[in-house]
Amino acid sequence: MTKKIPFLTNYRLVCLLWIAVAAFCWQYKYFHNRYNNYLIFKYVYHHTVAEKNLYNYYPEYVDSNHYGPVFSVLVAPMAVMPDAWGFLLWSVLNAVILIWAIQLLPISQKNRNLLLLLCAIEFANAEHYIQFNPIVTAFIFFSFVLVERKKEQWATLFIVLGTLIKLYPVVGFVFFLFAENKWKFIWSTALWFVVFLALPMAISSPHFIIQSYADWFHSLHEKNGFNVGLGSSQDICLMGTVRHLTRNENIPNTPFLILGAAIFGAALLRFKQYASLKFRMQVLCSALIVVVIFSTGSEHPTYIIAVPGAFLWMLMQDKPFSRTNITLLVLLLVITGLGPTDAMPALIRRGYINRYVMKAWPCIIVWGMISYQLLFKDFVPNEDNADMERVLETREEDMVAA
Repeated sequence: MTKKIPFLTNYRLVCLLWIAVAAFCWQYKYFHNRYNNYLIFKYVYHHTVAEKNLYNYYPEYVDSNHYGPVFSVLVAPMAVMPDAWGFLLWSVLNAVILIWAIQLLPISQKNRNLLLLLCAIEFANAEHYIQFNPIVTAFIFFSFVLVERKKEQWATLFIVLGTLIKLYPVVGFVFFLFAENKWKFIWSTALWFVVFLALPMAISSPHFIIQSYADWFHSLHEKNGFNVGLGSSQDICLMGTVRHLTRNENIPNTPFLILGAAIFGAALLRFKQYASLKFRMQVLCSALIVVVIFSTGSEHPTYIIAVPGAFLWMLMQDKPFSRTNITLLVLLLVITGLGPTDAMPALIRRGYINRYVMKAWPCIIVWGMISYQLLFKDFVPNEDNADMERVLETREEDMVAA
């Protein structure tokens, strides 16, 4: 069968598909003058240099910036280019960095190819909306793999950098529990916080950057209030699902957040299971999903973070293509991936999928199944686990940070 489906065996072909998706989204957005998000990113750099408030509204673009000040340094190479080239580089980098991260995962090459293929629709969604989320996903993958390779000082680089840009990678701190050298994890975290808090001062002033961090937290708090609402394009999460199903936007977040933290945290108390790579990887899958389905800021393109976690969990199962998993796979591709897009008839898209934030439902179901296994399954090291360990070891040389 694999000979008949070249994408399953030809890694370069899969990579080419992702690059093609990035290039197609770039040309569609650029030549139709619909790249407002890129302009927001670009001006984070220019406003940092000019010491202008990073979170105000400006005539150059619609909406406002919600990324941390250190993002100004990350986006600088693209910001100084002409828009066409800077935007193209941004789009391609989103693809390349996430491809690289997935390639480092301790799974077979066939499963890496499958994971890339299954995530292609969600990647296209993120590219279409010109998002940083593919790189957020990559940062979480990098941090997990580097902890597994006992490179804690580099794992914390991605966790801290990602957290100071868009908060979601903060979930990577859970991998501290799996770190062999916990002291190295702690001191490197402190080091990277100092480095990345200070880094944008190289292109601005210390006073402006310190003030910008205060402005950033204020903007996030303000934005959180706007996220919740029956007419919001965000709030695509567990709490939002309940609010939309009941048509009651006053349902609070706190009970759901406590429940989610309790379930996620309870699984981490099974210390004897830490010896199993499958258990640790399943925690990775859970982390990728939980950070999205319990966030009121989650929107259509945010699911490039959660969906790889859902598909990775499926591919790790003893029977990845069981009837249940195939049903979930179809739901993830059709409802989560295509549901909110023009590929879905408007009557269904607006009347059901958007109205009841159904995009979140498959990921919520998968997270429930992952959590059940993490709480009750015995992840005894076995031959499959040993195979995964060998794959991890043989990928060691692929990580430049090593």
